[in-house]
Amino acid sequence: MRVPVSWLREYAELPAEVTARDIAQKLIAAGLEVESVDAVGHDVTGVITGQVLEIEELAGFKKPIRFCQVDVGESEPRGIVCGATNFVAGDRVPVALPGAVLPGGFAIAARKTYGRVSDGMICSEAELGLAESSPGILILPPDTPLGADFVELAGLRDEVLDIGITPDRGYTASIRGMAREAATAYGVPFHDPAAVELPAETGESYPASIADPTGCDRFVLREVRGFAPDAPTPLWMRVRLTRAGMRSVSLAVDVTNYLMLELGQPLHAFDRAKLTGPVVVRRAEPGERLETLDHVVRDLHPDDVLITDASGPISMAGTMGGLHTEIDEKSTDMVIEGAHFSASDLARQGRRHKLKSEALYRFERGVDRELPLVATHKAVRMLAELGGAEILPGVTHAEAPAENVTITIPADHPDRVAGVAYGRDTVVKRLRDVGCEVTGDDVLTATPPSWRPDLRDPNDLAEEVIRLEGYENIPARAPRSVAGRGLTPAQRLRRRAGRALAAAGYDEVINYPFVSAGDWDALQLPADDARRRALRLANPLTEDEPLLRTTLLPALLRTLHRNIGRGFADVALFETGLVYRPRPDAPTPPRPPVDRAPTAEELAAVQAALPDQPLRVAVVLAGHREPAGWWGEGRPATWADAIEAARIIAGEAGVELEVKADRHAPWHPGRCAALFADGTLVGHAGELHPRVTKAYDLPARACAMELDLSRLEPKASGTVVAPHIATYPVATQDIALTVAERVPAAEVEAALRAGVEAHGAGDLLESVRLFDVYTGEQVGEGNKSLAYTLRFRASDRTLTAEETTAVRDAAVAAAAERVGAVLRGA
Repeated sequence: MRVPVSWLREYAELPAEVTARDIAQKLIAAGLEVESVDAVGHDVTGVITGQVLEIEELAGFKKPIRFCQVDVGESEPRGIVCGATNFVAGDRVPVALPGAVLPGGFAIAARKTYGRVSDGMICSEAELGLAESSPGILILPPDTPLGADFVELAGLRDEVLDIGITPDRGYTASIRGMAREAATAYGVPFHDPAAVELPAETGESYPASIADPTGCDRFVLREVRGFAPDAPTPLWMRVRLTRAGMRSVSLAVDVTNYLMLELGQPLHAFDRAKLTGPVVVRRAEPGERLETLDHVVRDLHPDDVLITDASGPISMAGTMGGLHTEIDEKSTDMVIEGAHFSASDLARQGRRHKLKSEALYRFERGVDRELPLVATHKAVRMLAELGGAEILPGVTHAEAPAENVTITIPADHPDRVAGVAYGRDTVVKRLRDVGCEVTGDDVLTATPPSWRPDLRDPNDLAEEVIRLEGYENIPARAPRSVAGRGLTPAQRLRRRAGRALAAAGYDEVINYPFVSAGDWDALQLPADDARRRALRLANPLTEDEPLLRTTLLPALLRTLHRNIGRGFADVALFETGLVYRPRPDAPTPPRPPVDRAPTAEELAAVQAALPDQPLRVAVVLAGHREPAGWWGEGRPATWADAIEAARIIAGEAGVELEVKADRHAPWHPGRCAALFADGTLVGHAGELHPRVTKAYDLPARACAMELDLSRLEPKASGTVVAPHIATYPVATQDIALTVAERVPAAEVEAALRAGVEAHGAGDLLESVRLFDVYTGEQVGEGNKSLAYTLRFRASDRTLTAEETTAVRDAAVAAAAERVGAVLRGA
């Protein structure tokens, strides 16, 4: 909203010494968003008014050129060359004399052109900064005095406040609302432009009715006849419209726009000759269409609010008029419409049709329900005064009953909200400043004004008191710390897991939790996979990703692809976040009221309808895990690194993972591991399926891991206990076992551990570590050799070679029995 300060001063008696920047600071302190203060017209000098006496047409040029004698109030007329043809001898025009400066620092000088000396320039609106473009010279009214300073005459010098209007402050989208705020800020009188005495109306104007009061609760029509279509818009009105960011179109349109800016009430003018039958405000019917003023034929939605006549829709209410009934250069009889529409209905209507307009901008923020009668009255009166129209007696006023809002508020409620002792008198004064009617003593009853539909509860009123008293007057105090229990075990595990992965070389990313149905196919998920059952968003950010994720992998894989595409070949990423798994038997969620806190039963019903939301962590890897350099060739990331990432996280929980071979999308069926903690499946890791890497355009052999922290956290050991440090030396035994190539190393390790336990030496075993894998002729086709180091230590003695050898033999025997292992070299 662009607000010329001169227009603001017309309704708020601001002190003369107050500058535009002072006003801006006051409005900012009152909670408004003043984005800039622009000085306009101050760079224009040397422009005066003149009258064209004679016009000589110069021949021999590719375009019309005229040499004009112009009287500027001096003893002799000035000869000026001009290429415009929209004026005649006798017209009064603005003239920039030599030495004048036009907007943008454009200096005017006498110069010879087209064979004549041009002693100045006759100016157009664009050249004076009053329009972006103009078809010709600006023609002034015949009674304009000669030789007058045009800048002062037209009021070109002004300051303009550019103010961002928040959705809850629709009344400030007008000079009326801004002037009220400025007057309140300075404590000066405010003259309401809507405070006009309406004439006594004895009958109706053009017939109209409201068929759907939910979309429109007030509809007003007034009629004029005999309007002069060629009547010019006064210069002062054109200047104000331009300063407010709107262009001048025609007098009829300019009047409605001017009053919309001044009062905040959008108006619309219909050509009376193009209307057929009574006007009805209703919802759209199936199959209806309307060609709007932008020459687009629109298919109407059943929820659209329309203005119609016997021919069908003639306007999208409060959004855009229809082309059929528009005012044109031949319109002499007009019907002026002012209405109060549902803000939410019109906001949805505008988004549905991707339409924006100044009228919709105000309607969707809420306009004053009492303004249609006033605004239409001022409009027809201006059309009569400026365009010679005759005002037909009577007014059509269709309305639906509206309930007045009253708010009960303790007089000390703003004090308790702000922590400042305002007192009852201050509270009452400030509420009356914003237009509320206030009664009561300790408990106040306030009736908000019609222009403040945003005031609905005591906290709204408290906010008004606080902002008008000044946010800067609220003392700054350190918040009082509240005793708590610190982080929950789940929060501590999440933080430890993140720190551990970061220390291991992974970079954390945060993705939106939205996916598309195509991701399930890209991940090669079976048709009956539970991860395909996803919640659809009612209002997605993009139609390409309308679902809530059931796994972290799709967004992580896209992020991996994006990084590789930007030149990062070796990437290791992780993400921690919630996934959303709908419950098959979930009930329909209730809609608790918003005017009170929900009951325990309502909260339980909402909770029952929510999806399961487990916390997960996932990693993805591509390229080299260990980079190449002078120290060696490096090492590519493999499925083992993905499993190791899971072990790192489990180690932070004090849990040892059991790794088993598995087949689970989106992993490679032969390089996928299921991860168990105390017999509970907590995740999967391994190399991605080749079709998955192709679908996401990733390098071959890319790896991933996903772990359910919500399942892992209950298995955590809780308080971390420092391990006992034994003073006795470690004893090691190396074992090389030959097994079938299909046997997982994890099963061999489990068999070795079981053999140690069976021998009664489980408390002596510190670790079992695989340090070598060999395949070749020496172990036979279809076999592999796995070499393990077993570490033993006792807390009370030094172990003997006989003891550790016996335990090793028991472990080898168990491996032979369980997985068919053969001691290599035996």
